[in-house]
Amino acid sequence: MPLNYHHLRYFWAVAHDGNLTRTAERLNLSQSALSTQIKQLEDRLGHALFDRRGRQLHLTEAGRIALDHADAIFATGQELVATLQDSGRSRQALRVGAQATLSRNFQIGFLRPILSRPDVEVILRSGHPSELLEGLATLNFDLVLLNREPPDDSLAPFETHRLAEQPVSLVGTPARLNPDLPLARLLRDQPVILPTRDSTLRMAFDALASRLGISPQVVAEVDDMAMMRLLAREDIGLALVPPIVVKDELASGRLVEARDHPAIVETFYAITLRRRFPNPVVQDLLAEG
Repeated sequence: MPLNYHHLRYFWAVAHDGNLTRTAERLNLSQSALSTQIKQLEDRLGHALFDRRGRQLHLTEAGRIALDHADAIFATGQELVATLQDSGRSRQALRVGAQATLSRNFQIGFLRPILSRPDVEVILRSGHPSELLEGLATLNFDLVLLNREPPDDSLAPFETHRLAEQPVSLVGTPARLNPDLPLARLLRDQPVILPTRDSTLRMAFDALASRLGISPQVVAEVDDMAMMRLLAREDIGLALVPPIVVKDELASGRLVEARDHPAIVETFYAITLRRRFPNPVVQDLLAEG
């Protein structure tokens, strides 16, 4: 019996949405009708495609294989229509998840090669690393940007691509920060604005403070680099940030950087899911990087 591509398209839609109810509403179908279509596809393939855990749908290994093929099949169909219509307007979505504390300037720099492409629509969402990796594992993201590698015991077949690293500095207003003072003196005398305790940078800073025998006055703990930048500009304290976060303020002199660096480095990673048919836009982006 040949494969019913109508059933395959329904499966494809549900797999990318990750939610049967939402897909049924979008396709103007009842949930039972949509479930029946997917069950018929599973019967034809001889494998369950989803592992149903409460209201959540998770792809099985067979489901991942089926989705890889479905992506390739329907992408080819879209290319065929675009070619014959000579429209050149077909746009492929690139769904990117970014760690909430990640520098916005870095994100823009990394994505810049494709932001002006007329054939690509970038969908960017921020969140906690565990949420982003879960979204990547369930194919809700094509790519996740983090400043740490995924755990070694992760069950999902992640691939880690090291993109760049940059030093982290203490920055503040000229009235608060004397760039020539030693780091230990600055940390003893001035309040500091730090990332939250679950971040890689914060753990490295706490280890540094412990080695120096200093208990800094923490005036704010923030999980967003843009907010740390604003607090530093408002002269709330010295902020522990990569210079790229405040490059405009450093260039204008509104903020200054301590010359005695804390010897902390932030590393950026792009995390993808190992797939037979990866998103070609992701491949282009990683090649640019």
